[in-house]
Order: sequence, then structure tokens, then C-alpha cells
Amino acid sequence: MTTAELLKKVRKIEITTRGRSRQSFTGGYHSAFKGQGMSFSEVRAYQFGDDVRNIDWNVTARSGEPHIKIFEEERDLSVLLMADMSGSAFWGSTDRSKQEWIAEICATLAVSADGNHDKVGLLLFSEKPELYLPPKKGHDQSLRLIRELLNAEPSEKGTSISAAIQFTYNILKKRSICFILSDFQDEGYESSLRMLARRHDVVGLHCFDPRERDLPDLGLVRWRSGEGGYEQWIDSSDPDVRRQHTAVFEQNLARAANTFRLAGADFLSLSTTQDFTSPLRELFEKRTNK
Repeated sequence: MTTAELLKKVRKIEITTRGRSRQSFTGGYHSAFKGQGMSFSEVRAYQFGDDVRNIDWNVTARSGEPHIKIFEEERDLSVLLMADMSGSAFWGSTDRSKQEWIAEICATLAVSADGNHDKVGLLLFSEKPELYLPPKKGHDQSLRLIRELLNAEPSEKGTSISAAIQFTYNILKKRSICFILSDFQDEGYESSLRMLARRHDVVGLHCFDPRERDLPDLGLVRWRSGEGGYEQWIDSSDPDVRRQHTAVFEQNLARAANTFRLAGADFLSLSTTQDFTSPLRELFEKRTNK
């Protein structure tokens, strides 16, 4: 991808996600992910309906009129977007790859975090951590995240979610919000995820292309693994082959969903052909109402 093409894509995603975030996400994000407490803001005159427990008795005594203390939410939250950039992320059966789609989701979350004056960072990983940008505030940070996501060239093809989680656990000392975006074609990360979820607020976003779930009837086709690099010929016209293909996908999805549930973390599965706005908004609302 040339620099001009990259900048064009970055700009397109930025415009799309800023509009989407303003319309659907900023308020829901704010409610779903609470700050670390409340801090004193100011004192004002008491008004009918105010909580009498917040009366400032010293100011009240000096002024002769009741005054109350006003508190504001202490946010200063940090968000880390952990994006799987293994070989399978660069494949897609539609007009965009999973990599581009993950970039859109990350951009939307980054803009929402920025709109709430929270810090946002990025971890790109494959079999190992590939790139880490520490959480920072500001518009420039959001733009850089998009550029890095679209321009990712990982050195490895496979996936190690456990390695990404261990890196995150070691690097983030303050409680943060961690979004893990992956197709979760991996095993053995259960204990690492439980460890991460005890310290941080974790959300798993399962990102998949519909052809990874439903194999079309195309006759004899050559199937290539995006991560393992192996190829094989399969008869996609055979109903048993298609059923087995779907069964493997469903088993992997169920395992991932159960792993996050047992860790006490949220989990959401999203197809590249669907609008992720509504499912994410519903997740935010669910968290708000807990």
C-alpha cells in the first residue's frame, strides 16, 4: 500500500468513525466504562432535592445559607486495543479484509475514548507482540492507531493470545480497559485471560469472515490456511465437508465464549458483513445495567 493510499484509507475511516461515535457510542461508552471514583469539584448553594449528606457545614456556617459539595467522576481511564494481526486477519471474502474491519472497530472505540478524554493505546500481535503504543490522549493518537492497523506487516503468521495477554499484564500497571480483537483461532490462553481479567476490565471481540463459518458450494477448491501456511484440496460440494467446516467454526467460537465467561469478561462475536454499531451499543447498555 502506497503512502497516498494509506492516508486516503485513514481519512475515510476517521470520517466514518467520528460520525458513528458521535451518534451512537460516546454516551454509551461513558456509561459502560466508569471512572475510578469521585473527586471534589466546587461548592454551591443548596437547592431543593440535593442530597443533604453533601452539605458543606463550614461554608454553611460562614455564609448563613446551606451549601453543598459538588463531586465529579474521576475518569482518567486507559484503553488498550489488542488487535490480532496474524495471517488470518489479512483474508476476506468481501471487499475488505478482517484487518481493515478490525481497524474500523478500533478506530470507533479510540474516538469514543478520546471523546471522553480517556487515554487509548494499541497492541498488535501475532505469535508475539508486534507493536505497542502506550495509551495516550488526543486526536493524533487516534490517527496513529488507524495508520498502524492498516499498515501492519507482522513478522509471524500464527497466533498466541497467551503471549499478547502476558505482555499486557506485565506492561499495564494501572487498571485499564482491554479490548481483545481476534478470531481466537488459538488455545491454551485460559489461565492468562483469568489473570488479566482480575486486574483489568476485559472485553473479547470475536471477528470473523462469513466464509470462515459457511463454506460455499464451489466444487473442488484449494483451501489455504492463513496462519499455518498449509494448503489442501477440498470438495466444497460435499454436504459433509461443509457441515464439518461449520462445526469446527462453532466449536472454536463456543470455546472462546466460554473461556471469557469463566474469566468474568465480556464477549461479543461480530461478522465482517454486519454493522457492528448495534451489537456494541447493546453490549455497552448491558454493562451499564449490570
